[in-house]
Amino acid sequence: MLRKPAVAGSFYPNNQNDLEKIIEYSFNMGIGKLPKLNKSFNGNITGIMVPHAGYIYSGYVASYAYYQLVEGGFPDTFVILCPNHTGFGYDISVFEEGIWETPLGNIEVDNEFAKKFIKNSKYAKSDTNAHLREHSIEVELPFLQYFSSDFKIVPICIGRQNLQTSIDIANAIKLTSQEVSNSFSLISSTDLSHFLSQSATINKDNIVLNDISKMDYEKLIKDVYEYDISMCGYGTVAADIIYSLNLGVKSCEILSHKTSGDVSGDYSSVVGYASSVFKKE
Repeated sequence: MLRKPAVAGSFYPNNQNDLEKIIEYSFNMGIGKLPKLNKSFNGNITGIMVPHAGYIYSGYVASYAYYQLVEGGFPDTFVILCPNHTGFGYDISVFEEGIWETPLGNIEVDNEFAKKFIKNSKYAKSDTNAHLREHSIEVELPFLQYFSSDFKIVPICIGRQNLQTSIDIANAIKLTSQEVSNSFSLISSTDLSHFLSQSATINKDNIVLNDISKMDYEKLIKDVYEYDISMCGYGTVAADIIYSLNLGVKSCEILSHKTSGDVSGDYSSVVGYASSVFKKE
């Protein structure tokens, strides 16, 4: 199946030239320079957390994590976890086979990894409906394609985010890693607090970012509910934490934390964005 872009022309430009320019702008505005692709993957980076808003608002925040990912070396496959904003699909919906198209070209789904992941999960099902209008994986792809076309993806959309599904995803990835030869890294796609004042957003965001930095996935999920934090992809990050802990990662570095108000100048109702990296010491 060919998955056509759903948000090209709105979240990011719909032509190659303008898209490449805004990616370059994101890196220059954020970390301040473009990374150089390391073609030798060493596995030190087990995953990253990145936002998924329009590039003008969150692209420069994402640049910090993508910089580390690019310079750390591209794996064969990126397993990309996202929340489900559309309501279609299952608890865990996996785009099992096909091609994803963006203005920068086509990306093949790693069918072998996806198929084995579904087998190793209690809840995952092969499903394309959850992905057709979902933006939170699509917007990550050009940041990878800008630097290389030599990788595959496993798109996983999480409809039911809780401790149970996050543990299941991490365990299924671990089991699958023992059955495939391809190298891979995780990308967890999430925004933070939604449509609060700047001060309220920063305060609530800092609660979950503190949990993430300490790799405390249980407290992350608990705090999202206890403090009514509208972080849309807490389950994706929890799965990333659990998987990284299994590989010996002891902490997560928060690389950047901003809000939409920092770009728009309107601080009355903002969305929080952060990027982070899970890395072996």
